[in-house]
Amino acid sequence: MTRLHIPVRLRWSDLDAYGHVNNVEMFRLLEEARITAFWRHPEAQDDPWPTAVLESGPQASSHTLVARQEIEYLRPLGYARDPITVQMWIGHIGGASLEVCYEVFDAVRPESAQSASPEPRKPCARATTTIVLVDAVTQSPRRITTLERAAWEPYVEAPAVLRRRGA
Repeated sequence: MTRLHIPVRLRWSDLDAYGHVNNVEMFRLLEEARITAFWRHPEAQDDPWPTAVLESGPQASSHTLVARQEIEYLRPLGYARDPITVQMWIGHIGGASLEVCYEVFDAVRPESAQSASPEPRKPCARATTTIVLVDAVTQSPRRITTLERAAWEPYVEAPAVLRRRGA
């Protein structure tokens, strides 16, 4: 099981009146992790993410569009100065789309990191996002390239399991 572990910093404005990360802001945190993991960043040439193979910005030849998102909140995520960790993997690679899966973990507290037998960390949220790759000119879905597929395949594992309600 290979996952990307993306550090994401919280902002004070991410909190709601109860001192927890607001439900809408959680989607922003997932977006930050996704952009870090999949978009090429010219300034990150020394330590690029192995999955960062998509062009970014308005001049890019293709765009990524969110087709679907689902999130399950498991426990509140409070503010911390240290980055939280978004674990990401790919649940499915299709012809022009991929399902990105996430588990969000709060910041590691120094005292728990040094414990002799630390408790397993439990996620605060679990989510999925279906991304469609679209040609920038035609606005039509485009096929995932061989390079993109090769970069992402090592991170494919079973899709995230979210609790479902009856239909």
